[in-house]
Formats: sequence, C-alpha cells, structure tokens
Amino acid sequence: MTGTPQFGTVAVGDQLPALTVRITRAQLVRYAGASGDFNPIHWSRRVAQQVGLPDVIAHGMLTMAQAGRIVSDWAGGPAAVRSLESRFTRPVVVPDDEDGVELELTAVIAAVDEQARTVRVDVTARSGGQTVLSRCRAVVALD
Repeated sequence: MTGTPQFGTVAVGDQLPALTVRITRAQLVRYAGASGDFNPIHWSRRVAQQVGLPDVIAHGMLTMAQAGRIVSDWAGGPAAVRSLESRFTRPVVVPDDEDGVELELTAVIAAVDEQARTVRVDVTARSGGQTVLSRCRAVVALD
C-alpha cells in the first residue's frame, strides 16, 4: 500500500508494511534524557543483573513507541492514531555494542468500525525471536 490509506480501501486481514528498528545503548541514553526515566536498569548492567535481569533493557515505553511508529507511519502520521495500548511481555535486552538489538514489528488490520470510520490494528513486536509486547493494539481514524 502506498500513500495514506483511505477508509474504504482497507479490510480485516490487511498487513501493514513490516518495520525493523535497532535499539542501541546510545538510544537508551537519549531516551532517558528525553523521558526523564533514568532508572539504572536501562544503563547499568550491574544494577540490571542485581534485580534479576540478564542485562540492560530498553525502556518499555520506548518499545511501545516503536509499536506505535509502525501504525503512525502507515496511517500518514500520529494524528490519525486515536489510541494505543499494550502489555509488556518480555524485556528487550540491549547488548553493550554498536549494533544493539533488532525489534521486529508487524501489524495487521484486525477490525473495521464502519460507523466510527476507524480500524483496529494489532501489532506484534519481537526481539531475539520472542514476543516482547502482547495485546498491542491501536485504533486509527481514516478518511
């Protein structure tokens, strides 16, 4: 699909273009500064391991923001996204190297509301072969 989707041209089962993003430790530092979330589990391996994590993990809201990105990119911008919800299933472990970790995002139209002219998009987020978000859903208004 190219351009901004129109309401009458989408259907349940339509796949959105897949998105793969890299999350690096440098991004975690920038996100911490922007969000004010300086919890050391997002930058200190020692602290992360002390609380039972395998290593430094990405901020949950950074992961969820990337899930929102696959939807807003498809919808022509964030203004079309009416809601976004998710549950955090597993942490995204970010190695201490330049490559970081891949977050693979796929999405599908799961419901169409004719009256509201909205669609519900279900997003799957995977890292390291495992699902990291569950019940990840967005409602998008289309023209």
